[in-house]
Amino acid sequence: MPRSVKVYFDGGCRPAPAGMETAVVVRGQTYIQRDLGPGTSMDAEWLALIRAVEITLDLGLSDPVFLGDSLAVVRQAGGAAKCRRAAAQHFVKLTEIGTALLPLHTRYVRRAQNLAGIALAGIAR
Repeated sequence: MPRSVKVYFDGGCRPAPAGMETAVVVRGQTYIQRDLGPGTSMDAEWLALIRAVEITLDLGLSDPVFLGDSLAVVRQAGGAAKCRRAAAQHFVKLTEIGTALLPLHTRYVRRAQNLAGIALAGIAR
């Protein structure tokens, strides 16, 4: 049985004007987006997951498991919790771009285990 491809994601926020940023780590490669404008930390987490799905599709990876340290986003994206307000809009975008990967396999990991979070923390402030 083939092993799932682990795709780590994390989002963060910095003070204006930089705002939100995302990181995705898959197969040892780190993808970072910076200066994504204003938003909440929850918005940043969703943008990171959406970016992770886009990268997974671009790389043609099959059977991915998306690992993040935002329990709310992991549960909402995986269908274990209801999306409300802005999360509902992010979920719609996620399902529009990631239909080939549905149902999305998500799993919570602690911050110290999240390779994407470690990558974001390593960015020079």
